[in-house]
Amino acid sequence: MLPLLLLLLATAHGLEKLPYTPTLAHTPLGGLTTTSTFVLEQPRCVFTKLGDDAVIWLVVAVPKAVENFNNSVGPGTPERAFQGFPGSADAYMTLNTTILNYPCPKPPGEITVLRVGSETGCIKDEMRPTCNGPLPGPGPYRVKFLALNGSEPVAETAWSQPITLRTAQPLSSIPTMGSGHSAGMIALTTILSILFAILLAGLVAMLVFWGSDAYGGSSTFSKPEAVTVRRYNTHHAYDQPAARL
Repeated sequence: MLPLLLLLLATAHGLEKLPYTPTLAHTPLGGLTTTSTFVLEQPRCVFTKLGDDAVIWLVVAVPKAVENFNNSVGPGTPERAFQGFPGSADAYMTLNTTILNYPCPKPPGEITVLRVGSETGCIKDEMRPTCNGPLPGPGPYRVKFLALNGSEPVAETAWSQPITLRTAQPLSSIPTMGSGHSAGMIALTTILSILFAILLAGLVAMLVFWGSDAYGGSSTFSKPEAVTVRRYNTHHAYDQPAARL
C-alpha cells in the first residue's frame, strides 16, 4: 500500500519517470568494480526535458530501501548523509551536477563514466553529507538518478540491478607451502631453481676461463725483455803475446 501511495504522490507532484536504467560502464579499461568503488555510465541523452537549473543527483541505496524510497527526503539531510550509510541512513545522495555536464549527443572520444566511491577525504566529515566516499562493504547496492528543481523532485530513472563489489581474499584462503594441491608447483619450482643454479654456475665458470685465457694470450704477444749477455775472461786461458824476435 505504501509504494502505491508514494507513486501517486510522485505523480501528483509531476515527477517524470524516465525509461532509463543505470548500468555499469562499458569500457575496456577495467576496474568497473573494486572493493569500495564502481563505475557507471553517465546518463547522457536521458534528462532531455530538464531546465538548466535543475540538479541531477545519484542515489545509492541498499536493496531494502528501494521499495519504499521517499524522493521528498532531500540531499544533505541525516537520512541521506553518506556518513550514516548504511546504518542510520539506508541511502545517500551524491555526485550532483546539472544537465550541462551531461551533453547530448556524446562528443566522440570522450570518456563518459562516473566512479562512485572515489573520495577519501570526506569519509568522516559530517559537514559534507553528500560525500562520494568509498562504499563500506561489498553490497549489493542499487542506484538511480534523481533530478531536483530546488527541493522538488521533477524526474527520476529506474533503479539499477543490484551491484556487488569485489571482496578482498583473506590470508587464510591463500595456499600455503604445505597444502597438497600445491605440491606439484613446489616440485616444479624446486627443479627450475636447481637448473637455474647449474646454468648460473656454468656461466660463471665460462667467464672465469675466458678471462684467464685472454690474460695469458696477451702475455704471449708482449714485447720480449732485453737480454744482456756478459763476456768473461777466464783466469787460466788467455792469448799469449807474440814472441819477440
